[in-house]
Amino acid sequence: MLNDTIYALSSGAPPSGVSVVRISGPLTRDVLVRLAGSVPAARHASHRTIRTRNNEPIDSGLVLFFPAPNSFTGEDVAELQIHGSRAVLAALFHALGDIPGVRMAAEGEFSRRAFENGKLDLLEVEGLADLIGAETEMQRRLAVEHSAGGLSAIYDSWAERVMRARALIEAELDFPDEDDVPGSVSDIVWADMARLRSDIEHHLETASAGEIIRDGFKVVIGGAPNAGKSSLLNTLARRDVAIVTEIAGTTRDVLQVDLDIDGYLIKLYDTAGLREAEDRVEMEGVRRARVALRDSDLVLLLVDMTDPVIPDDLEQTSPQVTVGTKKDLIGIAEDRYDLQISTTTGDGLPELRRLIGDIIDKRFGGLSMAIPSRQRHKDWLAKCLAALDAAISQSDVNIELRTEQMRIAAEYLGRITGRVDVEQLLGVIFSEFCIGK
Repeated sequence: MLNDTIYALSSGAPPSGVSVVRISGPLTRDVLVRLAGSVPAARHASHRTIRTRNNEPIDSGLVLFFPAPNSFTGEDVAELQIHGSRAVLAALFHALGDIPGVRMAAEGEFSRRAFENGKLDLLEVEGLADLIGAETEMQRRLAVEHSAGGLSAIYDSWAERVMRARALIEAELDFPDEDDVPGSVSDIVWADMARLRSDIEHHLETASAGEIIRDGFKVVIGGAPNAGKSSLLNTLARRDVAIVTEIAGTTRDVLQVDLDIDGYLIKLYDTAGLREAEDRVEMEGVRRARVALRDSDLVLLLVDMTDPVIPDDLEQTSPQVTVGTKKDLIGIAEDRYDLQISTTTGDGLPELRRLIGDIIDKRFGGLSMAIPSRQRHKDWLAKCLAALDAAISQSDVNIELRTEQMRIAAEYLGRITGRVDVEQLLGVIFSEFCIGK
């Protein structure tokens, strides 16, 4: 597989003004000679006519060549920038497929080759995938930090600290009388490992922020029937997502839309009205509503100010904002509401968006983007922390066993970046990519 030369469309789907076709592998030079007549100068765009093996023109465009190892994959790489019609691409792919040893790339195969050739580590690969899929400003910032190696640098430095600590302890054990080995280094080493443990604990606490930035901040709209939940969802989404009627119990399931507020991805959920239902379908809707409320990051509790009913059995533990609705139908409302809105007139809706943005900003504002953002990051960090804690706290245990725990801690850090064997993860990670990346 790695000896094959691969190709794929690396730009958007046709039709388009320009399409970029990427080629990588040991036959890249031969492919260029066959299609474009010769290999252009490295890293210089050259205007060429792309031809079939029968010398029939396919299209004309720019050809670039990136010789190994200074390329994205670490192999010889070429890019053909041609007109983005389906017919042109079909003809080019047919010509490429006729060349022995050349085949269409699989999902993420260019990035996988970059990883296996040492051009990217796993965190940088994941950051690249997140950057391609980023929809909000904060997702972009997080992905850029990861793809640029900011998070990798932290984990590499931690692993180096652990390995150096092991080396100092083993040196003291093996060469206690040597002048160039500091005497009684154990106290210094364990103090540094205690500081490292504290650093990892604080870092792990930021994982929830990373996951929320990457996957979305869950805001659940709850309340009694006819409180205006579906109307609010439709208004914020600026389209009719939920059915709105005056009949109580219209919403039977959890509906969700994505919003962008201050650069954060907000996942807004509409839920069934909370009440004692007799209809089996509505009962299931109420059950799902309660689950959504428990799993939320923020609850918007809507109360119809013309008929204020507040469910007394809410079970969520997340922050709650009480929002009075139908402001246009009342005179002066009570001050027990955090905010008062009207979806009919739009009164209070800009303030509601700002309030949600302020809540998120207070939680994540000023936070470094060099933070874990995936469950596997959290899992390996937790295991690293447990191994490090075992090495530090078990002072009555044989020193060789304690240093072995330190080795395990460093290995767990290496599994996050891919510095040690992570073969079982690779298929999952690279399957997230499109064909041309």
